[in-house]
Amino acid sequence: MKRRTFLKNAAITAASMSMPAISLAELQEPFSFWNKPVEPFGIIGNIYYVGVSDVSSFLITSPEGHILIEGGFAETAPHIEKNIHKLGFKLEDVKILLTSHAHFDHAGGLAELKRITGGKLYASKPEAVMLANGGKGDFHFGDQLQFPPVSTDRIVSDNEQIQLGGVTMRSYLTPGHAKGCTTWTMTTTENGKRYNVVFVGSVSVPGYELKNNKKYPNIADDYTRSFEILKKLKCDIFLAPHSWDFNLKGKMAKRGISGNPFIDPDGYKKAIKRAENNFMKKMQGK
Repeated sequence: MKRRTFLKNAAITAASMSMPAISLAELQEPFSFWNKPVEPFGIIGNIYYVGVSDVSSFLITSPEGHILIEGGFAETAPHIEKNIHKLGFKLEDVKILLTSHAHFDHAGGLAELKRITGGKLYASKPEAVMLANGGKGDFHFGDQLQFPPVSTDRIVSDNEQIQLGGVTMRSYLTPGHAKGCTTWTMTTTENGKRYNVVFVGSVSVPGYELKNNKKYPNIADDYTRSFEILKKLKCDIFLAPHSWDFNLKGKMAKRGISGNPFIDPDGYKKAIKRAENNFMKKMQGK
C-alpha cells in the first residue's frame, strides 16, 4: 500500500520529485488518469485539440497537410488517432510532427504516430538525442521514464521557421525543464481577426537540482534565459503540453457562453510569472 500511495502521489505532482527505479508497467496505473479520453474540438481558427485529459496534443490544419504537436504517452497515440478521425481529417495528411520536449508523457506516442501518419519529426538537437534514446540518459530521471524510441528527420535550431500550406511555425529554444525544450509560435485567423498563438515548452522544476548540477551545469542560466524569452512573446492564445497549465477544463466549460475563452493573454502572463516565481523559490531552497 505504501508503494502504491507513493506512485499515485508521484503522478499527482507531475513527477515533481525524483522517483526510485520503477518499471513502465508500474507507472501505467498511477498515470492512467492523465490519459482519459476527451472529445476533440476546434480551439480557434485552424487549431484543434486532439489530446486527452491531462496531456495535450494539437492539430494545426492547412490545405497542403497538417502539423501535430505533442504525442502524449505511448498509450495516448490511439486516442489522438481517433480524435483526428472524429474531426474529419486524415492521418496520412499529417506531414509534420513536433514536440516541446522528450519526456515520456509528451513523446511516448510519437513513434506510433510517425509510423501511422508517415509524417516527418522535427526536434531540437538535444531532444533528438533523447527521442532516439527513448528517454534513456535523462539528466534527472536517468533511465526511469522510457518510451518507444523514434528518429528525428530534421533538427530545429533557435528562432527557425517551419512552413506548411500557409502555416508558419517559429521555434524558440526554452531549455531548463529539458535541455532542448522548445516553445512554438504561430498566428491564426478567426472571424477576420489575427491572433498570436504560443505553445509553451514546459518551464516547471520537477525536483531538479538547480545549483551544482553536474549533469546540467547551466540549468539555472537556461531557465532564466527561457523566462526572459517567454515574457517577450506576444500571446493571445496560450497552449501547453499539460492541460492544467492553460486551464483546459475550465475553458472548455466556458465555450459557447461568451466569446472564445482560449483568447487569454492575461492568463499567459500570469502562468509564466507563476512558473518563474516557483523557479526563484526553488533557487532559494524553498
